[in-house]
Amino acid sequence: MSLYIVRVFFIIISTFVGYQLGSLLEGFGQYWLWVGAGLGLVIATAIISLEFAMQNVSVRGLSAAVFGLLFGLLLAKLIAGAFIIVPLGENISLTLQVVLTLIFCYLGMVVAMRGRDEFNLIIPYVKFSRQNQKDDIILLDTSVIIDGRIADICTTKFIEGRFVVPKFVLRELQQIADSQDPLKRNRGRRGLDILNKIRKSTDVDVKISDEDFPELQEVDAKLVKMAKVLSGKIFTNDFNLNKIAELQGITVLNVNELANALKPVVLPGELMEVKLIKEGKEYNQGVAYLDDGTMVVVDNGRRLIGQTMKVMVTSVLQTTAGRMVFAKIENNR
Repeated sequence: MSLYIVRVFFIIISTFVGYQLGSLLEGFGQYWLWVGAGLGLVIATAIISLEFAMQNVSVRGLSAAVFGLLFGLLLAKLIAGAFIIVPLGENISLTLQVVLTLIFCYLGMVVAMRGRDEFNLIIPYVKFSRQNQKDDIILLDTSVIIDGRIADICTTKFIEGRFVVPKFVLRELQQIADSQDPLKRNRGRRGLDILNKIRKSTDVDVKISDEDFPELQEVDAKLVKMAKVLSGKIFTNDFNLNKIAELQGITVLNVNELANALKPVVLPGELMEVKLIKEGKEYNQGVAYLDDGTMVVVDNGRRLIGQTMKVMVTSVLQTTAGRMVFAKIENNR
């Protein structure tokens, strides 16, 4: 309702201003008063009609166009200034300035509007800093939020930079939390709790980004494009997203790879103390687990299930699923 009041007020003021301008020409005839008022009314109506026609023009596109226009004007001014050293006539110089201004303003607006997503996405993250300081932007994936280990990693202060959670990731997380499947629903709610925990932490800076890429449907594809635009990193434990991002030259921080890298190194001949909890696949084997989840297969350990024993490492096998340690009871050398 307030917009209609503003429009009516604008029409009345424009008509009054036109009437006042017409009074300046009153000496040429009384009808100029009404001509001025009529012109004011027509111009105000035309401007309001133009405003209705621009309803589908987004602020993003308009800001990009204004930036392109200013950039084009500046570039045209610089290039036209370079022709001062050339002895040209006044008319030719003026014509050249007009032509260059038209060309560069047009090109600036077109280029800026074509890249309006990149332009409006980069601006919120621009800040003044020394050149030797780098503010890394890290995009969080849905999977790494649900995983939960990111909260513990943040408290260790090993990761520096700004965490960015895109709105489309938050939307996907909310859809999982609203799922009819109890398992998915619990995972989604856990992810929302973890995200709230991270945002309340003083160790990291977390920002929710409203930017979206409507032309892309997949969340992974949107994440990859956003990372390319911002020259940022992706924090995930999704294997497929990891590979796709790496193929496009994007740095990926994978929680699973970090966990594997932090597993303690064990060497053949080393002694360790483990608790046998179940039998192995092969005959007379017992299975134990280290604190990090590494499986320890103990030869002749089936009879000692439930007991804590000292074992000696015989070999270490690295598989796609993780690391496996083979050992034997210390007294059975």
